[in-house]
Amino acid sequence: MNTAAEDQHRILANLIQSAQKTVFGTNHAFKDIHTHAEFVQSVPIRDYEQLKPYIELIKEGKANVLWKGKPLYFAKTSGTTSGVKYIPISKDSISNHIHGARNAILCYIAETGKSAFTSGKMIFLSGSPELERVGGIPTGRLSGIVNHHVPAYLRSNQLPAYDTNCIEDWETKLDQIVAETIHQPMSLISGIPPWMQMYFDRLEAKSGKKIGNLFPQFSLMIQGGVNFAPYQQKLFNSIGRPIDTIELYPASEGFFAFQDSQSEPGLLLNTNSGIFYEFIPVNEVFNSQPTRLTLDQVSIGVQYALVISSNAGLWGYLVGDTVKFVSTQPYRLVVTGRIKHFISAFGEHVIGEEVEKAMDTAVKITGARITEFTVAPLINASEGKSYHEWLIEFEEEPADFAAFIELLDQAMREQNVYYDDLISGNILDRLHVTRIQKDGFIQYMKSAGKLGGQNKVPRLSNDRQLADALQPYIYS
Repeated sequence: MNTAAEDQHRILANLIQSAQKTVFGTNHAFKDIHTHAEFVQSVPIRDYEQLKPYIELIKEGKANVLWKGKPLYFAKTSGTTSGVKYIPISKDSISNHIHGARNAILCYIAETGKSAFTSGKMIFLSGSPELERVGGIPTGRLSGIVNHHVPAYLRSNQLPAYDTNCIEDWETKLDQIVAETIHQPMSLISGIPPWMQMYFDRLEAKSGKKIGNLFPQFSLMIQGGVNFAPYQQKLFNSIGRPIDTIELYPASEGFFAFQDSQSEPGLLLNTNSGIFYEFIPVNEVFNSQPTRLTLDQVSIGVQYALVISSNAGLWGYLVGDTVKFVSTQPYRLVVTGRIKHFISAFGEHVIGEEVEKAMDTAVKITGARITEFTVAPLINASEGKSYHEWLIEFEEEPADFAAFIELLDQAMREQNVYYDDLISGNILDRLHVTRIQKDGFIQYMKSAGKLGGQNKVPRLSNDRQLADALQPYIYS
């Protein structure tokens, strides 16, 4: 915490030194780079598509392309525009993925003094650990890869069985996980919130008990992958009692941050783990030469696009996430959305953080419970005004639906002045809410081949692709 800024500058120097003789290092004159300013001049910002030619060389069997030698693994992930992405994990970078979650748990124990959960059974809802080979390199989902590196001291307490984890069909796998865990002394449960909720629903249906009663020793829930807030109330209702939680910020490209405190907001940035971070003000992200700030140059409360260079061989890599610092002593941040997940059909530039805050406000005041939701623009070219459509699956609908919509609308307009201007100027109609049938989002994800694993529903889109795909699941 105390040496974060210094560590970052040291890491950049080490990364450049280590990769001088790689194909990428030669192409970008790493031997002549001595400062961050020179790095910015030599290494442009890239997304996966722009890095792909180097990845293809690795897949062809070439070594020393992006990093020394060959990757230890490829983490296979679904890109919104790139199809399947193959993210390299090196011998040097694998520890970043493994130690992040461990450090989060150790910080929790150190702060709270609670360690009894370590003697119970633990489950990490993850993708299949079975790996294929691409260009001779073991390849699979990140959660499946990490599963091979669970420390020995946790192995004896870990569920489910390896064979169960290898089941590809999510619903079949979930039924088997329920069968294996329902009578066990579960103490820690971890996963992406929507898939943990499916697990809880199946357990409750089979046992007739709240999860907190079914598992009296259950005392710690670890989650990541999506913003926890929209799922929190329903998950806690399924548990039936208060429980401690730890939030993580993992990605195929690196384990970036973790919740290190139960009392302080935000996630502690992983600043000494082989990753060099840069931060681009969001409004500059698509500029040809955006401002690239180092950690010691960031400000609290500003939206940044996250850029990394790492000992896995990612250089000036645009992760796709937007973040906002809530503290710089130490450096703690929150994830606010995705660069490509926004609505600006009319120039309003609504972002994920805004729709999630609005939903959180409406839910807390009305007592409604949400299973899942997404937002999309609806453009009426010929009749009526255009508007933002909120497609929501309710676990429990608000008693006063009109008041719920009013709260959503008010919260959105307070957060986004451009959106407010469009409604005040009679260009946009106020938001509309469309109710989705029970399990509608699950059925959609299943039909799209995205059920389970690390897949998640985008909070908002600038087009109608997802909204149109959800039409069969709307309440008539």
